[in-house]
This record gives sequence, C-alpha cells and structure tokens, in this order.
Amino acid sequence: MEAIKKKMQTMKLEKDNAIDRAETAEQQSREANARADKADEEVRVLQKKIQQIENELDSVQEQLTSFNIELEEKEVSLRNAELEVSTLNKRVQLLEETLEKSEERLKVSTQQLDETSQVADETERQRKSLENQTNLDDDKKSVLETELNQTRSQLTESEKNNEEMTRKIGVLESALEQAEQRVNEGER
Repeated sequence: MEAIKKKMQTMKLEKDNAIDRAETAEQQSREANARADKADEEVRVLQKKIQQIENELDSVQEQLTSFNIELEEKEVSLRNAELEVSTLNKRVQLLEETLEKSEERLKVSTQQLDETSQVADETERQRKSLENQTNLDDDKKSVLETELNQTRSQLTESEKNNEEMTRKIGVLESALEQAEQRVNEGER
C-alpha cells in the first residue's frame, strides 16, 4: 500500500510536472504565435512600403523621362536660338559694313560738292552748268542720306533683335538650369 501511495505521489508529481511543462509549452506556443503574428504584420507593412516605393520609383522614372524629353527640347531650342543669333550677328556685321560704305560714299559726295562749289565761284557761265551738277549731286546726297537712314533703321532693328535673342537665350539657360536641378533632385 505504501508502494502504491508512493507510486501515486510519483505519478501525481509527474502529472504536475507534465501539466507545468504543458502550460509552459502553451505559453511558449502563445508567445511564438504572437511573434509570428507580429512578424506577419511587419511583413505586410514592409510589403506595403515596398509597393509604395515601387510606385514612387515608377513615378520618378516617368518624371525623369519627361524631364529628359523637356531637356532635349530645350537643347534643340537653345541650338536654334544660337543659330538665329549667329545669323543676326552676321546680318548686323553686313549692315555695319554697308553703313561704313555709305558713310564713305557720303564723304566722297560731300568732297565732290565742295569742289563743284569752288569751280562755280570761278565763272558765271560755269556756275550754271555746275549748278545743275550740284543739283544732281544734291539728289545723290538725298538718295544716299535716305539709304543711310534706312541702313541705320535696319541696324537699330537688328540690334533690337539681337538683344531679344540674348534675352531669350538667358531665359532658356535659366530654364535649362532649373530642369537640370529638377532632374538632379529627381535622381536623389
């Protein structure tokens, strides 16, 4: 009977130990399940973040493509503007040369007029003849002055066009710098 009591006590101890181990295992299982749930939640959060980052990456890539296209368009516009400025500079140079020639012709015409006036003072008869020549020279002078005024007007217009093109180039360079800045910020 004593042996049975001991056996019963031993079995009761084993049962209590088994219950304690079971409770400990259940507690560990609950903790493991909680950790697994937390890990699953973290995985879901990370997947959402990955999805957001992928969406942002797509958006940034689209913006980069758009900026690259804009940059290429600005570069084409800049090249066209530079070509136009170069053309206008050549035209201004030609107009300046024409102006110099016109001024030289005016100087020559003025000298001829002076010579004609001196000859007219020598004789009365030659005065009438030379007066006609002077009138012709005056007409030439008027024509030359008209040409000079037109040339000056063209030069002024060319200078205005040159200034406008210089301003446009400045605006384009500023826009280009802003586009490059946005592209650089987009790459970050």
